Amino acid sequence: MHTRFAPTRRTLLGAAAALAAPATARAQDGWPTRPVRIVVPFPPGGSNDVVARPLADRLQRRLGQPVVIENRAGAGGAIGATAVAQSPADGYTLMVSSSSFATTSIAQRVPWGVLENFTPVALLARSPFIVLVHPDFPARSVQDLVRLARERPGAIDFGSSGPGGINHFVTEYFCLRAGIRMNHVPYRGMPPAVTDLVAGHIPVLITTMPSAAAVVREGRVRLLAYTAPGAPEGAPPAPLVKDAGIDYESDIWWGLFAPRGLPEPILARLNAETNAALRDPDMARLFQAEGARPSPATPAEFTELLRTELARWREVAQAANIRPEG
Repeated sequence: MHTRFAPTRRTLLGAAAALAAPATARAQDGWPTRPVRIVVPFPPGGSNDVVARPLADRLQRRLGQPVVIENRAGAGGAIGATAVAQSPADGYTLMVSSSSFATTSIAQRVPWGVLENFTPVALLARSPFIVLVHPDFPARSVQDLVRLARERPGAIDFGSSGPGGINHFVTEYFCLRAGIRMNHVPYRGMPPAVTDLVAGHIPVLITTMPSAAAVVREGRVRLLAYTAPGAPEGAPPAPLVKDAGIDYESDIWWGLFAPRGLPEPILARLNAETNAALRDPDMARLFQAEGARPSPATPAEFTELLRTELARWREVAQAANIRPEG
């Protein structure tokens, strides 16, 4: 007499897992076998796009598969980021974004968190912000700006690329550290803010060198200071904000992300290939032309930077009453 074996649900699940594991491992070992997409959640031509395109070109050569850029702009980067967060974590959908990715998660109601729904793959580049004033504004140093702001609390206007944008946060952070208050004037992007600074409609603006390089070079605005070390080659000389005795340092970063749950073998390879691309002298020259410097890092180092940044911007949001919108 033969006893028939009736498999249990647990047995069936275990067998399925055993069969699936080698296939999954093989898929990871063979990655990539088809084109890789890098989402840039901003319009073409912006700093995120400028950083992403040379990276895509070099990754394509190193990975042996097409690496294509897809611009999905809108809502301060939230629309593109949402699409990436909802994509499979298989290494075929990535995202290049900047510090604004962190501030957007705090200043807007979004269906994702930076560390909860994304895998930080690689830090790409960093660049200091610059503190600018209109030439007629009576401040020739950060010390002068702080003194004037203390004499006229809330009366001095500063511009930003929009409410809750990275420029808004870094300026409020400056005010917090300097113990001053200035009045926020938001714009629809940085170009109109720079235009109004040149025209004298606003006296103060903290932005990136690429956003204002021409007007700085032509002397149409006054450069008071850099917000952090690492000014690009050929940039005009200026002190750091902290040289004025203010405990303040902040820069803008760009990074490569994947949906949460990216398999470790793919993460390790993507990080290694990206860091190798960043060490290419031609890549460094392209970044420096945009006022940035390549900044290779491990996923763990990039994750720690994000934790620090998120904690800082939450503190600034609370102090400056920056509330989620949307």
